[in-house]
Amino acid sequence: MSKVAHIIGNGDMASMYKPSKGLKVTCNIPPFMINNVYATAIVDFKMCKAISDESVTVPGEWVCGFRPKKWSEMNPKWYMKYSPQIKEFYTVLPKYCKSYTDFNCGHFATHWVANKLKATEIHMYGFDSIFDFNARSFTDLVLNSDRGNTNNLRLMNNWRPIWPSMFREFSDTQFVLYHKHADAKVKLPENVEVRIKN
Repeated sequence: MSKVAHIIGNGDMASMYKPSKGLKVTCNIPPFMINNVYATAIVDFKMCKAISDESVTVPGEWVCGFRPKKWSEMNPKWYMKYSPQIKEFYTVLPKYCKSYTDFNCGHFATHWVANKLKATEIHMYGFDSIFDFNARSFTDLVLNSDRGNTNNLRLMNNWRPIWPSMFREFSDTQFVLYHKHADAKVKLPENVEVRIKN
């Protein structure tokens, strides 16, 4: 029996998500209201600080990466306040990632859903950097990020090579990417489908 999950990222094409059966996982701050979210992935110190400052509110339960775990250790009051929302800390760093810096929130959420939740079919929305020179994120509207061309190029060069390795790592999982065109800028293995309409 298949186990279906939907990961709603923060890129422009997150708008292709339509309410569907299966687990819903979001990244940082969802770009729009999504009902019945299983967990929200959080990986950055910057997001933890914003939560601490109460400049952002992340609803529901969270799955947190290495940096939020470190933040919790350095800020026990923060951990005590938000621990009821923390579903778990997931600190796996795949061997094909140089560092946690290169393992962005979308990578993290996808790896967690494939590895920990054992989803057999993963639908991915708003992962625009796989297809375009576009690292824009809904989170940028709330937390300032450098999205100049030089930094975007650096991010693309760090982020893109991770995807084919991750898709190959979970070769028994069917991945479905949603975008406005099918011209991925990385070689996609056979277990990845691109849908340009939903």
